[in-house]
Amino acid sequence: MSQSNGIFIIMAFVVALIISYLATPLAEKIAYKVGAVDVPKDARRMHKEPKARLGGLAIFCGFLVSVISFAQFKLDTGSVNYSLIGILIGSLIIVILGIFDDIKPRPAKLKFVVQLVAATISVCMGVRVTGITNPFTGELMSLHPWLSYAGSVLWIAGVTNAVNLLDGLDGLAAGISSIASVALLSILLLMHNNSISILVMAAALAGACFGFLPYNFNPARLFMGDTGATFLGFVLACVSIQGPFKTYVAVFVPLMVLGLPIFDTAFAIIRRIIKRQPIMAPDRGHLHHKLIDKGFSHKATVIILYVLSIILAGGAIVMVLTDMSRGLFLMIFFVLVGVFAFNKAGRHQEPQKEEKESSEESAEDK
Repeated sequence: MSQSNGIFIIMAFVVALIISYLATPLAEKIAYKVGAVDVPKDARRMHKEPKARLGGLAIFCGFLVSVISFAQFKLDTGSVNYSLIGILIGSLIIVILGIFDDIKPRPAKLKFVVQLVAATISVCMGVRVTGITNPFTGELMSLHPWLSYAGSVLWIAGVTNAVNLLDGLDGLAAGISSIASVALLSILLLMHNNSISILVMAAALAGACFGFLPYNFNPARLFMGDTGATFLGFVLACVSIQGPFKTYVAVFVPLMVLGLPIFDTAFAIIRRIIKRQPIMAPDRGHLHHKLIDKGFSHKATVIILYVLSIILAGGAIVMVLTDMSRGLFLMIFFVLVGVFAFNKAGRHQEPQKEEKESSEESAEDK
């Protein structure tokens, strides 16, 4: 990587962070004016008072300005960078859909269809997996064109919704997306990727998330809404199948980096099928809800999930530096230790929670 590329990456991160940070209060004002406000009305909501939910608009602005400023719209060969344009067009569609949904919730099927359209546009412009490297033999297996197109569209739409479903606690989706962006950027640099546009997108997305987090971490001043959560998922999905990810362990590395939202969504789908509920029906069975119900505080739950996401990302980085078996071993070891520690801590937290509720009831009786 040249020195100028390194400067571009740093500048992309800094510019996105500053714009996102400065634009968030403006996004909050716009949200209240257009009625994009989240009013707590069911058990899934963790907040107690209405909050603006157009914070994702600030994230998008920071990302967009940074990418336009530092990414390459023309490749070294002189041809147009259609993949970059495809990601920007698709992300714009996702953001417009999110704005309308934050103002007035739209049907889940309609949103999914629009997400498929956005993903299809990006894929047709070059954002897709073309082959998969066997992680054990190193042999490259080319994908049939139809499988390449269909699989890439489903991957983008799936990750888009996975990150959206993860957005249930203050700072959770923004923090996890920051970790995933930094992990993807680190892996791209370690693999000596020379596509400045992909590096800039990963850096800009991380910077935009970090700029938004001061307003969104518990207690949140405002939410990112579907505008932000679906946008983050969409861009992360697109970046994760670009450059060397098109072939190099094209399944396992992105799967580990984005493991938390993907696994949480997969379990949600299985859970709803077993209960014979609609797959897109909301519930209170996500991992962050489970941790809250075990007695962990809001902030503790978010930090726990940050750590889990860092472990998964670390496993992906080890996999790239060494081999798949060592990365998986490290990830499984830390996850098992983490599950044991969380269960132990949860058992100590629950009695304290019950004792607190009992004392509150006694105070009310008096």
